[in-house]
Amino acid sequence: MSANQSEELEVSVTEDLVPSIAPRQPSTTSIDFDGLLNPALLLQDDPTECGGQLWPAGIVLAKYLLGSKMTEFKGKTILALSLHPIQPSSICLTDLPPILPLLEHNLVLNSPQTPVTTHILEWGSLIPELVSSFPDVLLAADCVYFEPAFPLLLQTMQEMMGAGAVCFFCFKKRRRADMNFVKMARKVFAVKDVEDDPDKEVWRREGIHLYEIKRKEMT
Repeated sequence: MSANQSEELEVSVTEDLVPSIAPRQPSTTSIDFDGLLNPALLLQDDPTECGGQLWPAGIVLAKYLLGSKMTEFKGKTILALSLHPIQPSSICLTDLPPILPLLEHNLVLNSPQTPVTTHILEWGSLIPELVSSFPDVLLAADCVYFEPAFPLLLQTMQEMMGAGAVCFFCFKKRRRADMNFVKMARKVFAVKDVEDDPDKEVWRREGIHLYEIKRKEMT
């Protein structure tokens, strides 16, 4: 085939042949977690930010807490490493600066009766007001996604968790390295698989892991 013939066979792929996909715009939806939350939670998302969306592990964790732990949470103080729709006595929501306005907007949408505060938190760099009194419960969903940050996440958990505190930690395994976080956590914490969730066989098939994490007992 000559060079001229080759040039004639070249085809330019333009939007006439493959239309571009318009980026998804922010939207407000409602979710009641299979009837466990009444009234339903209103959620404004931001698809341009990874942390501005509700991911599968967040849904699994929320359903587990709403279905099994709400009685235990009465009178407890809770600190969340990401947004979770639960309603105990007091909640502190944390995230990086780009996501904080979205957290605050969702609070306005839902007008929670429970006192809720928001704080910027970069793992490994705690602010004094977050550790002035240890929370009873620490919540984390979809925080396992970047292996170099694992030591900083563990450091943050160690600094936030006092004696008697419990962390419910949920994530979807997307790469083999994700399980390295669990191996690291077992060296400094008592890590237990959650077994009392009636939906556990469903989310396990989807590669989701849910753990109850506490400080190791002193020997």
